Amino acid sequence: MKKSFIADSVLVSNYISGDEKSLEVLIKRHKQRIYSFIYSKVYDRDLTEDIFQDTFIKVIRTLKIGNYNEEGKFISWVMRISHNLVIDHFRKNSRMPKFENSHDFDIFSVLKNTDIDIENKMIKDQILNEVKKIIEFLPDDQKEVLIYRYYNDLSFKEISEKTGVSINTSLGRMRYALINLRNIIKKKNIVLTN
Repeated sequence: MKKSFIADSVLVSNYISGDEKSLEVLIKRHKQRIYSFIYSKVYDRDLTEDIFQDTFIKVIRTLKIGNYNEEGKFISWVMRISHNLVIDHFRKNSRMPKFENSHDFDIFSVLKNTDIDIENKMIKDQILNEVKKIIEFLPDDQKEVLIYRYYNDLSFKEISEKTGVSINTSLGRMRYALINLRNIIKKKNIVLTN
């Protein structure tokens, strides 16, 4: 018997309601398109893998805290996240990617406004310093992955090599670290400057 097709929006709702399998279905369904899009910008398999993983960490985070609203299609939203992460990567390495003007993104989002960049960097640095204090409350294995990822800018592949655990374990620790951070922030009523 052929399995019936479940719409993305239904899978998203199921995942938000606690069905972890639904996210797996969504990832498998769209992996090729998202992965190809990222690779076409960065031309590096490891980097593509990292940005792909980061995209879904962001997707999971947004869905878990209930910030996702069904305004457009799920795939368009995920493509936008991956596109922004590609731009972030190039900004960090101060060279912008070559974007052709396609329907996946707005060419104007690529243009840099250096004043805004400087202000955003100051805000980001301030938040990172505040977060650094909170990280101390995390279990050591989660703290380690978070510091390697955000402060040392290592890929999940590099983290797994450094820590001697699989990429999936590193991703899991990262996910729990982010969940725990959020809980600590809530519990201690910490307001991060944004």
